[in-house]
Amino acid sequence: MTTLALRTTAVTDVRADAIVVGVGSGSRGLVLTESAKAVEAATGVKLAASLTALGQDGKAEHVVKIPGGSGVKAAVVVVVGLGTLPGARGSWDLEVLRRAAGAATRAVAGSRSVALALPAPDAAAVGAVAEGALLGAYAYLRYRSNGTPSAPVGSITVCSDLADDTATKAAAHRAEVLAEAVCRARDLVNTPPSDLNPADLAAAAGEAAAVRGLEIEVMDEKALRKGGYGGILAVGQGSVSPPRMVKLTWRHARAKTHLALVGKGITFDSGGLSLKPADAMITMKCDMGGAAAVIAATRAIARLKLPINVTCWAPMAENMPSGTAQRPSDVLTMYSGKTVEVLNTDAEGRLILADALARACEDSPDVLIDAATLTGAAMVALGHRTTAIMANHDGLRGHVQDAAGRAGESMWPLPLPEELRAGLKSSVADIANVGERFGGALSAGIFLQEFVAEGVHWAHLDIAGPAFNETEPYGYTPKGGTGAAVRTLVTLAEDWASR
Repeated sequence: MTTLALRTTAVTDVRADAIVVGVGSGSRGLVLTESAKAVEAATGVKLAASLTALGQDGKAEHVVKIPGGSGVKAAVVVVVGLGTLPGARGSWDLEVLRRAAGAATRAVAGSRSVALALPAPDAAAVGAVAEGALLGAYAYLRYRSNGTPSAPVGSITVCSDLADDTATKAAAHRAEVLAEAVCRARDLVNTPPSDLNPADLAAAAGEAAAVRGLEIEVMDEKALRKGGYGGILAVGQGSVSPPRMVKLTWRHARAKTHLALVGKGITFDSGGLSLKPADAMITMKCDMGGAAAVIAATRAIARLKLPINVTCWAPMAENMPSGTAQRPSDVLTMYSGKTVEVLNTDAEGRLILADALARACEDSPDVLIDAATLTGAAMVALGHRTTAIMANHDGLRGHVQDAAGRAGESMWPLPLPEELRAGLKSSVADIANVGERFGGALSAGIFLQEFVAEGVHWAHLDIAGPAFNETEPYGYTPKGGTGAAVRTLVTLAEDWASR
């Protein structure tokens, strides 16, 4: 992974392949930040005029590269737009800095080193620059043989007068831990299903658990059958690769809060016998994005040594059609004892989550959060970049949205209307696995709520859109797996750990 360093050295004196400075857009045109002014003074180039001629308008994430020239020790100067200038007493929003840094490091992929000097007046801002730069430097190259795309930047230096400050060093360490976790989740989502069946994903969880104090338990198909996990077993029974469930446990002596995390781990979703159209299967390697998120977040929480107890559950299965696959009209007996009539085998994620949610509740967590690429309906409602939040507690729903905003992830609350429960009625079982067509994301949430014990505060994150970016990269977000929800989950853990 790309390395990170902090230095107090002026950006013009840093030896690197590229240096990054920022510009903003004001009422009179391009506005240079202090570091950009320093480059202008060192090189003698009328930077604002030159950049304007090259099309740099200061808009957020707009990148222009110019030769370093005399006066600086880098071959290339990368000028990234920060958008509209903040108010007279304000400073740049942390997410603006993250995205600008990410856009800049993406633009210099293939370089050995880059130094960034974006406006960062405090430790939090320095951390945001470091986080965005590291996330932007990501590339998934496992299956590339021709050197395209270019390898990510080898080393990143963030230049700041606060580099020697204790709080700044802590912020940079947090940025490294978060970036490593997000990139780990991205790698898992990007791995083709031929190389990531449930057993492989469980093994990857074992690698993630290689942190002092983080414990792992893997339940194979025999243990799942003995435990009565009817939902997980039914979804996985059509595949030659049997299901798994991973439990990660982090305990801290000073913990006052127990957080339970559950993540959907469908390593490939064909739809089962309710087969998806061919085009809809192309991205279904991402259907384990929720499991990747909770595994990576739990690892980050352990690496940060947060004083909170965390139990992470990741049910894993491959949803395939075959002679042994579950059928529409099958009735399943779930871990909780409830029975479910399967009306659509492509609504499989909620079945494996239901078992894991019910098991997680037995440990009486203070808070229970699940993350899942659950419904296309959430994407219809909120698009590709926004996660849907549903919860059985108003305060928790608001807290999740606030934490997501601070983490730099877009999330929006959706309701759990009681009237939609009627659409999940079954003539032969306690509940059906699908309801009416409209409000599909909400019906899925209502189904999951049936398996959450009374008194447990629970939130459901439908990350179907944000987990996989099918368009061109933007900011620090690559094409493909994004690591959605990891940073929000860690931020929430930090909040509860600090109480």
